[in-house]
This record gives sequence, C-alpha cells and structure tokens, in this order.
Amino acid sequence: MGGRVEGKVALVTGAGSEGGLGDAIARRLVEEGATVWLTDIDEAGASARAAEIGGSARGLGQDVTSEDDWARVLAETGPLDVLVNNAGIAVLRMIEELTPADYARQMEVNMTSAYLGMRAAIANMRAHGRGGSIINMSSVAGLVGIAGVSGYAASKAGLRLFGKAIAMETAKQKIRVNSVHPGMIMTGMQKVALQDNPDQYHLLTAGIPMGYMGEPIEIANMVLFLASEEARYITGAEFVVDGGMTAQ
Repeated sequence: MGGRVEGKVALVTGAGSEGGLGDAIARRLVEEGATVWLTDIDEAGASARAAEIGGSARGLGQDVTSEDDWARVLAETGPLDVLVNNAGIAVLRMIEELTPADYARQMEVNMTSAYLGMRAAIANMRAHGRGGSIINMSSVAGLVGIAGVSGYAASKAGLRLFGKAIAMETAKQKIRVNSVHPGMIMTGMQKVALQDNPDQYHLLTAGIPMGYMGEPIEIANMVLFLASEEARYITGAEFVVDGGMTAQ
C-alpha cells in the first residue's frame, strides 16, 4: 500500500482539469503517500479535484505567472520536496496566424511560470536542506519539429534546456531537475474532442508505433518515479513517454 513518496510534500500546478495530467499526477502521488497541493488558475477546479482525491490532497488557486502568487502558495505549503511544473497552454496555429500576443502568452504561461516556480521552490528546498525533485512538463514538441506548434514548441524546448542548466546549479544540494516529454495522451479534453470527431482518432494515432494514445497514468507513473528516492541519482535528464513517436 503506497509509500514510494511517503512523507513528502508536493505541489502540482495546472491540476484543476478533470482527467488532465495534473489531476492524474496528483492522484498518483497521494496514493503513494505524499501530501499534495493542487493549484490552478481555476481555484474551484483545483479544490474540486482535491476533494475527489481526498486524503492528503489540498486545492489552491494560483496564477503561475505571478511571482507574488508563488510566494503566497509556498508560504501555504511550507517545506516542499517535489514541484511539478505542469501548468501550460497551447495555441496551435501556423506562423502566419500566430500573433505576437499568442506567442508571448505561451512563453509566459509555459516557460516564465516555470522559471518563477523553480526559483521559489529552490529557495524553499535549500532552506529546509533535505534536497528535492523538480519535474518540468515539456512535450515531444520540445524535441522534434511539428507543424503548427511553433510557439508552443519554443516554450517547451526552452523549458527542457532551462531545467538542465538549473540542474547543474542545484546538484550539490541534492535538488534534482528533470523534464518529462509526453506524446499524444488521452486527457479529458482530448476525449471530449474525439467524441465529437471519432474518425480523428485513427488519423492522430497513425504515426504512433504502439498504435494508440497513452493515458494520463503513463505520465503520472513517470512523475512518481522522478519524485521518489528511486530516482535519487537522476538529474538534468529528459524522459520521453510517447509510444515510440520520436524514435522514428
């Protein structure tokens, strides 16, 4: 019964959507013994997910692009062992339709928020002196070129290298920083879209060697591993969970 992150305190951003990656990650960490703070710009959503999970799950509203909000949230959580920078947005448009505002917003929510979160969490972790694990949610779009996702890809690729550099700065304090790169995952949002367009599933999965979309639990299990002491010698690394998409 659980125990892989027993006694750890974790913060998962962007965890307010039912059936989303943040929801699945928070559930898995709670199952394995962590106290988990779920945050989201949608405070009601974060609170609802925490109530559904029960146990040691807690919900909070948070604007991840606000330095003041990061300070407020970490004052609430107290000493932190695990940070999962999961909050993000995607504006999927070709370059001629991608406005400067679209581009800037994706960089702010996907990249700048993680900078603010890592900066705050590292200060917190250094203060309590027991190390920690920071997991940045990147994407296969941060590894290979995909048409129509340029702004999103820039933010996710930036997150990957930013984390590697920070890992070098924090290794001596046993604060580990790694990135997870999901492929096509069947989140709640994706399920709703495919219910309206069922034929799209076969088109979307045609390029996946394993032939199907992954479930959020696939990502949650990877995050659990990186959050646990099983990964204590892993930092500055990237973990691709994509059914073989980027191996081609």
